[in-house]
Amino acid sequence: MALTDDHDEYAKLVRGMNPPRVVIDNDASDDATVIRVDSVNSHGTLLAVVQVIADLNLVIRKAYFSSDGSWFMDVFNVTDRDGNKVLDTPTISYIQKTLEAEDCYYPEVRNTVGIVPSEDYTSIELTGTDRPGLLSEVCAVLAGMQCAVRSAELWTHNTRVAAVVQVTDAAKAAGGAIEDDARIADISRRLDNLLRGQNGVRAAAAASLTHKERRLHQMMFEDRDYGAAGPPDPRTEVSVTHCAERGYTVVVVRCRDRPKLLFDTVCTITDMQYVVHHGTVSSEPAGGAYQEYYIRHVDGHPVSTEAERRRVVQCLEAAVERRTADGLELEVRTDDRAGLLSDVTRIFRENGLTIRRAEISSEDGEAVDTFYLSDPQGHPVEAKTIEAIRAQIGEATLRVKNNPLADDGGSTSEVAAGSTAFLFGNLFKFYRPFQNFGLIKLY
Repeated sequence: MALTDDHDEYAKLVRGMNPPRVVIDNDASDDATVIRVDSVNSHGTLLAVVQVIADLNLVIRKAYFSSDGSWFMDVFNVTDRDGNKVLDTPTISYIQKTLEAEDCYYPEVRNTVGIVPSEDYTSIELTGTDRPGLLSEVCAVLAGMQCAVRSAELWTHNTRVAAVVQVTDAAKAAGGAIEDDARIADISRRLDNLLRGQNGVRAAAAASLTHKERRLHQMMFEDRDYGAAGPPDPRTEVSVTHCAERGYTVVVVRCRDRPKLLFDTVCTITDMQYVVHHGTVSSEPAGGAYQEYYIRHVDGHPVSTEAERRRVVQCLEAAVERRTADGLELEVRTDDRAGLLSDVTRIFRENGLTIRRAEISSEDGEAVDTFYLSDPQGHPVEAKTIEAIRAQIGEATLRVKNNPLADDGGSTSEVAAGSTAFLFGNLFKFYRPFQNFGLIKLY
């Protein structure tokens, strides 16, 4: 214990003498903003920086990172989603202050142990096997228990599903977290009944500090979605080789480029207890992405067995594919109300559509929900079906943000209440039914 305390105090001294340094330069590159971060090296440093950039929805066009002993240097060329430099002063200031703050890299300085009570919301975690319509049933249970969904994110991959749902107490005018332990137990019991015969329910009245998207990766990793049936995306190539001269394992990932790709791969490498010592990433022609990492396990050793090598390949393939959704990206924007998410998911289910991924948010009385809908049959969805969905949802604006199967290559279109159907005649369905959520964890 004394040795541990001494080590912690020494680490704090080193950090205090070498605070993170951040430079944001809009002159160094003709087509991107350059962000350079120098900091003391520790496990998770790279992920902390990438997470801040990803949360601002900035696109990393090119990056390289390298550690020299206890010092780490990251350089990122970033743009906004439209390919422009980051010129917004508040955004630049936020990046500077956040990346220079010690608790960005060392959460323990906040005097927490990873779980703290929350006064704002109650968090619900679900993982398990898909089953048709189960999300709709879960939403119905929450609505019946007067739980208002404040935000949620759901991923499906290889017949597995994971979701993090934040709810507030609709029974109180001020909202907030559900404080009544008996009521939390009742929610757990009802969800347990819904999942009868599955892995059970665990509950606690606290909220995890873990980043929501990182938590989804962790949940699917723990649920071994990487080992589930299903071939990897042929567009994703992962190689893991040994670099004997330097004592590193070299990981190369080639796949189609997309937002937050670097976050997803670095998150998985970090949670598998590997350290990135050097690396480079870049966008490639025709929408591709190239990532190269030189890694070692936290114990200092490279990947040493064929089984471990294969596991790294499978886990990185899963990390790339979890957030990928090839179906229709449909945004529902409307006034928020009690039971809205339950109604919308029920309407999708009743019209033969399934949700492959979802991002739910509610703020200032407005709900903005994005669903990735598809069906494995490959049959086109008739315009009257989508018009029926619009009519059933009610006073809402439906927006097709991405439709890769449409003749126009995926343009954005909108239909508001009372208008006619649009573009949906070319939409193909890809049916991935929910099986069963094997685990529900209430915070």
